[in-house]
Amino acid sequence: MKLTRTQAGVPTVARDFDEVFDRIFNAPLAFPSLTFEPIRKAMEGTWMPAIDLTETEKEFILRAEVPGVPKENLDVHLEGEVLTLTGHRETKTTEKDENMLWEEREAGKFIRTLRLPKAVEANKVEAVYNDGILTVHVPKAQVAIKNKILIKG
Repeated sequence: MKLTRTQAGVPTVARDFDEVFDRIFNAPLAFPSLTFEPIRKAMEGTWMPAIDLTETEKEFILRAEVPGVPKENLDVHLEGEVLTLTGHRETKTTEKDENMLWEEREAGKFIRTLRLPKAVEANKVEAVYNDGILTVHVPKAQVAIKNKILIKG
């Protein structure tokens, strides 16, 4: 098997399918309420920033690559265990006397939604934006320690 690397920014059919499924199936489930809100939201996005989700003993850490997106154009929303990142990057401009020969930079709206694997503390979430990377720290909910009760008799 030969391993090849595609050029950054050059879409492939597999990547396109992955993005569509990621947008639809990682959105909050529509089946209990039978609404199409997640699908509508998924179709709003025109590009998807790359993200990494890591876990420590105390928190989840999400890092999203959003270069060229002003902090004011970013939004982080947590509903239950569903974390949603939205934002938009302004349309790129070319000078009047330029002809576009190759275009890879994406612009427009994006939305990324993911379900965190464990309960979290929504009121303690922190987001930091630095050098084109949005870092979101989501503390895990404290699990109640189960104490075995001794039955006297």
